[in-house]
Amino acid sequence: MTARIQLGKHIGTVLGLVSACAFGGCVVGPDFEAPGAPGVARYLPSDRGNDRERVKGIKLAFDKQLPGDWWNVLGSKRLNELIELGLSQNADLEAAEAAIRVAEANSLATKGGFWPTVQAGWNSSRQLVPDRTLQSSHAKGKSSYSLHTPQVTVAYVADVFGGVRRQVEASEAMVEMQEFQREAVVLTLTSNIALAAIQLASFEGQISATKRLITVQNELLDILKRQYAAGQIALPDVLAQETAVAQAKLLLPPLERQYDQQRNLIAALTGRFPAEIGAKERFRLESFKNPSTLPVSLPADLVRQRPDIRVAEANLAQANAQIGVAIAARLPQITLTANGGNTADTLGKLFLPSTWFYLVAGNAVTTIFDGRTLEMKQKAAEETFNQQTAQYKSVVLVAFQNVADVLRAIEADARMVIAARDAEAAAQRSLTLVRQQLDQGQVSLPVLLNAQNALLQTSLARVQAHASRLSNTVALYQALGGGWWNRRHDEAKDDAKDDGHHYPKLKHTLRAELETQIEKVVHHD
Repeated sequence: MTARIQLGKHIGTVLGLVSACAFGGCVVGPDFEAPGAPGVARYLPSDRGNDRERVKGIKLAFDKQLPGDWWNVLGSKRLNELIELGLSQNADLEAAEAAIRVAEANSLATKGGFWPTVQAGWNSSRQLVPDRTLQSSHAKGKSSYSLHTPQVTVAYVADVFGGVRRQVEASEAMVEMQEFQREAVVLTLTSNIALAAIQLASFEGQISATKRLITVQNELLDILKRQYAAGQIALPDVLAQETAVAQAKLLLPPLERQYDQQRNLIAALTGRFPAEIGAKERFRLESFKNPSTLPVSLPADLVRQRPDIRVAEANLAQANAQIGVAIAARLPQITLTANGGNTADTLGKLFLPSTWFYLVAGNAVTTIFDGRTLEMKQKAAEETFNQQTAQYKSVVLVAFQNVADVLRAIEADARMVIAARDAEAAAQRSLTLVRQQLDQGQVSLPVLLNAQNALLQTSLARVQAHASRLSNTVALYQALGGGWWNRRHDEAKDDAKDDGHHYPKLKHTLRAELETQIEKVVHHD
């Protein structure tokens, strides 16, 4: 029992040293500070408005939160169903969620560096020695004997300079990065489904408008044929109208091809094969609502809400932590070990006090010369941080550009929708008047052809303007981050509520837990 008590005391001493080294040491490297909000208070130039952005025809609500299920503002029940289907079946989203689990597992593996490595082993051997050289005290004069050695080895690399703690910071930043990558995938997925549905409705509207005009052109062609039969007009006039009908029909195949491709895209986005998409995957522009009021995040909030900005910030935090890891690698590495067990020639003697043995040792190693390898690795880590800083700035600039572009596009769309609607109405009145004159034989063919072409172009323009207005509404929600922080899904993370400085809290929690466990072992006799 004496050897066992001594071993316990020595292990207690080792664990006490472990506690002192791990938690009494410093943490080298810079502490990460999340970048602050840009020093701008608006998205658009000051010469385009007063203290708030002015978008003609649209009311912007700067005090209104973006809904997590922003697609509901479009008022399409079928679109809502498609998006829910995509969120449950999309393969890219499944991959993003798996990436989070990978990062979490790697993070937990990194936290294992806070703890000693404990290994248990058993070694049994049978040995035969020549009689003339037999000197083993264990064998008691026998030429063959057995040895049984169970032992426990404890090894610990003390985190004196905080290298492991910086590795944990880096792994936690990777988890956060993958979480925001997932939010970016969700935002891209929902936006793409909405845009695909709007574009599908646009193609259907253009096909319908083209078919309506072809019907009118055929009616006019019948009138011209009757007039030709009566000898009132020449054959070239009839042929010119037939050409106009044929040219209008040429527009249908490309529109129908794009329509079918858009349906295939919707199938892929919602995790289905093209053959599985049903006939009800049809949309009309009239089934969507154009919201008259659009919420707009303040510039100071945008950097906390855009998933791509948060991804860039997490990458910046990871690069910052890697500087500390590189610095710690250049400092002395302290390793503490303890080894204890028994050795006996029979199993029945294993637990006798005389068979106990132990070893307690400490080891400190520092690199004197390595051809500047570790120095250059630290330099690389510092330059990686500079690179991530520049990339973060670029992502923020692009984000503000996206919002400004969309705001101006929505303003232009509002004017375009009105102009296209008025132009279509005027073209329709013009063609009606020309038709009346044609019935009376009072109009020339060029006037008729121009009126038909004007109606076709204005009808297509009206459909495209309406679709563009809806698409840019989707683009605005996407540019502002999509309201993921307000989403009421079970898998949503409440990352927007933290201030970006949860790493110290993590270290304190782990430290308290480890100190408690060590204290229990040290004081256990």
